Amino acid sequence: QVQLVESGGGLVQAGASLRLSCAASGRTFSSYHMGWFRQAPGKEREFVAVISTGGSSKYYSDSVKGRFTISRDNAKNTMYLQMNSLRPEDTAVYYCARTRIPYALGRLATAREYDLWGQGTQVTVSS
Repeated sequence: QVQLVESGGGLVQAGASLRLSCAASGRTFSSYHMGWFRQAPGKEREFVAVISTGGSSKYYSDSVKGRFTISRDNAKNTMYLQMNSLRPEDTAVYYCARTRIPYALGRLATAREYDLWGQGTQVTVSS
């Protein structure tokens, strides 16, 4: 059974950086586009970024573009989210997710397109 496990969250000050990891079990990781979402208290789950199967294409939400970088290492079955210049409004639980839908990345910006989710990792940015 395929599982996704996030790590790397924590408490940082505004302006700091964090790198999140998403480790996938199983042998099919490289076959699927993978995404990051986040959910703040009292808010809906929000799209952050998505990366293509091979890692050459990426798509970001406007709120993180230029600050966050999504990447993946298929040999290690791991996806990453490098978060720079963190802001208090980035505070949320961050989730990685898999989609089986082979659409263009710009069409994969809602949670309903994803069928497998990790348990989440908390990121808290203090001002």
